[in-house]
Order: sequence, then structure tokens, then C-alpha cells
Amino acid sequence: MATIRSLLRIALILCLMGIFTWASVSAGAGDGERQTTIVVSYTEFEWWLLRWSDYSVMCRLLVDHEGLPTSEEVAKQCGEEIYIQWVNTPPCKGALSGGSACDGFYLNLVRTRPAQKELVIELPVASVEVSLEGCNPIPPENRCTSMPSLVLTGIEPLPNETITAIEGSFDGLPFVCESAVCRLPLRVTRPEGALVEFWAKSSYGDDSRKFTAQVRVVDSGVGAAPGSSGWYVDVLSTQWRGAPTASCAQTWQAFPPVGGLPTWLSSPEFPQLLATDQAYYYLAGRLIAQGLVDASACATGGLLPNGYADACGLEKARSQVQAWQNQFDQRILQVSKDSGVPAQLLKNLFAQESQFWPGVFIVPYEFGLGQITDHGAEAVLLWNKSFFDQFCPLVLANDACARGYLKLKSEEQAILRGALALQAKADCPTCAEGVDLTSVDFSVSLFAQTLKANCEQVAQIVYNTTKEMPGVVSAYEDLWRFTIANYHAGPGCVSYAIHLAWQSDGEPITWENVSRQFTPACQGVIPYVEKITR
Repeated sequence: MATIRSLLRIALILCLMGIFTWASVSAGAGDGERQTTIVVSYTEFEWWLLRWSDYSVMCRLLVDHEGLPTSEEVAKQCGEEIYIQWVNTPPCKGALSGGSACDGFYLNLVRTRPAQKELVIELPVASVEVSLEGCNPIPPENRCTSMPSLVLTGIEPLPNETITAIEGSFDGLPFVCESAVCRLPLRVTRPEGALVEFWAKSSYGDDSRKFTAQVRVVDSGVGAAPGSSGWYVDVLSTQWRGAPTASCAQTWQAFPPVGGLPTWLSSPEFPQLLATDQAYYYLAGRLIAQGLVDASACATGGLLPNGYADACGLEKARSQVQAWQNQFDQRILQVSKDSGVPAQLLKNLFAQESQFWPGVFIVPYEFGLGQITDHGAEAVLLWNKSFFDQFCPLVLANDACARGYLKLKSEEQAILRGALALQAKADCPTCAEGVDLTSVDFSVSLFAQTLKANCEQVAQIVYNTTKEMPGVVSAYEDLWRFTIANYHAGPGCVSYAIHLAWQSDGEPITWENVSRQFTPACQGVIPYVEKITR
């Protein structure tokens, strides 16, 4: 017997195929919502919840599926008090001979009958996609040799319906295109770009919701050598269907620097270009302590009392230190391509946090290449919804995960954070290196997702302070600096400093201004950020 939910899915499919005719339609003009009311037939099951002692009816339940009513249905239709007594009812061993001596309640199916129900369902809505024509700008430069056009393409998912027009405004000037495709010739804009608002009109009788795009076109030929003229073209929009934009640019509504990104925000094409040869005393000490380097010829065995290598130990470990710090480059580059987080930024962060040693050493309860903490685990679960949606069902029940992190019980949140930390933990006493290097694959991906979570949190901090999108009041590189600071020192330090910088005679939110406002307890984040971004 099909349930209401099954019938609903079937009805929706028939609606989309144009086979099922809906009874009434509610389509909001410009709000991007569509609803239809349908009538479905189903079998109604009537259950009585009876008391064993006198067979009195405590509650009547109506359900639309075979099998016993669910716990949720009993609680909703009978009330919490009756539900608790029913769910705690012990088995009645004398039920076959009459259960009057038994305690509690029991369910009894009384009858079934055909029924109909009106259901309101959501229909897929029209939308508009954004692309460029005449140029395919490749990040990070996004340079075009000829001036392209902005193309707005209306999408109508309902059968037998079409997009009849696309309307909007470009930098305040209205436009109308009486077709499903609208081509807008671009021109050089102000450095902060020009706002494009647009929406689609459908033969269904409604409009899509209103979308926006921020478009920046900068002449690249001014003062350049002959033959090098062109334009740098950047588009920020949720509807963008071209090459991926710079990481977090859409979140912040902030354009990256014209013509390309600084090295610390870059992602090279080949892992060899990420290679470094830094002398890491901490990493050398770990390699010596784990027996991976023989420093017995050194007077102190190559180690200082704090576990770092001394000068002799570092010299003995130099080749292994160089090999170790570069062994994760391929994975870092792959994660960068998958997540959009700059590869060089990830490598710089790992260098500062752990010197590429993924095990626990300096601070207990900090794990992985990026030394994630309990607060860091909470940040990624709270601010990175796509990560939460993928990770939570691996640990908790789907219905719990559907509530979102904030609505989980405190013990469920703690379980999730603990599971995340265990995934990042690499310590392995039985492994030759003392760490499980296979766990590093997850570790690199985790810290990329954690940085994305922090960029979302920084966006909210800036908006809460200024009531403006971050890109309006701050530069792309500085927003990344705030994100790194937020990752290392936490939102308390960052939000307070940003608030003070904004309140100080209307100063812009730059790293220079914000870094002057960190409290003494937070000032350690300044050299941390500068080492990663130099």
C-alpha cells in the first residue's frame, strides 16, 4: 500500500511530465516560489490505543500507511503523557487469555477505509544562469583579449512552459530581452565593479526570484607593451556557470586583486612548485625521536630538552626534513583543486601549525597537520554546512543530522567534535614513523573545509559590524588575513578588533588597522598571519 509520501512523489513526477492536472496554483510574482494543490487517494488506517485493565479507549489515531503507527505519530496525536505511558508499557504475557491484569496501553487496528487528501507541493521554479560570450577567462588572471558579453540564460524546469523574457538593470540602467537568452555587451567598470540585477518571466505566469551579479571589467592595456591590451573580467554571482571564482570571493562579494593573486593565495599547476627546503627544528626533533634519523653522533643525541632538534640534530636530519615537508604536496594540490582553497595557503598554514608533523607533540588535544582543536572542530561543523551534511550522518542518525549542528543536543555535538578530532588524529604507536600517514589525506581535506568555514564566519563578523557585505568595506587579501587570524585565535579576538577598527573614526577594515586593535592576549596572531601571508 502506497503511503502519502509515495503518492506525493508520484504526483510530483506526473505534474512535471504534464500528465497530472493540479487543482489550484499559487505562484508568487518575483518571489521564486511555486505551489500546487493536488488530491490524492489513499487507504486510511484507524488505530485505537486501549488500556489493558479495562479496554477503555485512550486515543484514536489515523495513519496513512500499513504497519503500526510510529512513535512520532503516537506522540503527536495522543499527547506526550499518553505516549510516555505507552512506550513504557511492558509485554503482556496474558494477552491471549485476556489482558485485564496487565498494565499500560496497547494498539488495536479498528478499520481501514479509502480516503482522499489535498496536498500542497512545491514545484521547481524558474531561474537564470550567468556566463560570458566572446571570452573564457581563466583564473587567476581572468584576462580577455576582446570585450565579452554577459549572457543571461533563463531556465524553465516545467514542461510545456517557457521563459518569455529576461528583465533587469545594469549599473542602474534597465533592460528587457524578450527571449530566454539575454546578451549584455560589457564595458569598463569602476574598480569596485557594476551591479547587475536580473530575473526571468515565465509563460507559467510568474517571475523567477531576483538574482544579482557583480561585474568588474578593467582595461589591462594601459601602459602595457604593444599587443598586450585586453581586459580583466571578473563576475561574482550565485548563478555563475563559468570557471570557478577565487576561493571565498562569492561569500565575501569581494573581487580578487586585478590581474591575479599574490603568491600566498596561489595554486601552482604542479606539486613540484610547492616544494620547500625549510630547516624545521621541531620536525627534525620528531624524526630523531621516532628513530627515523640517526643523530647518535651528536653530543646530546641531537635533541634539546623540549624535544626540538639542536643544530647538530638538524644537520643530521636535513635531507629527511626536506623530503618529509614535501611528501604531502600532491595531496595538498588535489584538495586545493577540489575545494578551491589556495594550495600555497594550505602549505604555509601547515608549516606554521605543525611543521608538517601530523601527530600530537607540543599541545595535547590538537590534531593533524593543521592542529585542529575542539573549537576548530565546532567551527567547521557550524559554519560549513556542506561538510556537516556529509560528515554528520557518518556518526549520528539522519534525523538528528537533519536538525543542523546548533539544534543538536550538547552530547551529540560533543560526539561529532570528538569523531572529527579522531579522524584527524594521526598518532600511531605501531607505525614505523609513529604516525599514520594514511590519515593525512583526510587531514588535508579537513583543514581546507575548516578554512572555508572560517571565511563564512568572517563574512558574518564583518556584516554584523558594518551591515555591509565584506567586499564593500574590505579587500580580498585582507579578508583572507582575517580568516587566518580567526582560524588561529578565534572569533572573539577577530570580531573585537574589527569592531574597534570600524568604530575608530570610520577607518576602513584593513589588516593594518585591525591588527592595531588586537588586545594583548590576541596579539600573538599578528606574526602568525604575517608568516603565512608573506
